[in-house]
Amino acid sequence: MTTKENLTPIFTFAQAEQLREAQELITSENLNADAAKRYIVHSLKREYASDSGTELNAMLPKMSPLNPLYLTKKQTVFQKVAAFVEKFKGVGGVIG
Repeated sequence: MTTKENLTPIFTFAQAEQLREAQELITSENLNADAAKRYIVHSLKREYASDSGTELNAMLPKMSPLNPLYLTKKQTVFQKVAAFVEKFKGVGGVIG
């Protein structure tokens, strides 16, 4: 049987990984850092990422919605955030 004391180092490690991977995602996709952190934190609290609303668009790099690459970028970022949320839901922690 695991005790709370045994789980603390696991959660600490998971939270550190969560922070590292969030920063890596923001940097690698050239996202607006503040908007991305808000979107990721809200998604983690809901335990799913949503592609509706303005939060997802706000974190994307400045790009015209008419640009053919815009929808591709939006879908790619959404899929990466959804995978991130799936991996870290229930971990808690702070992004930022």
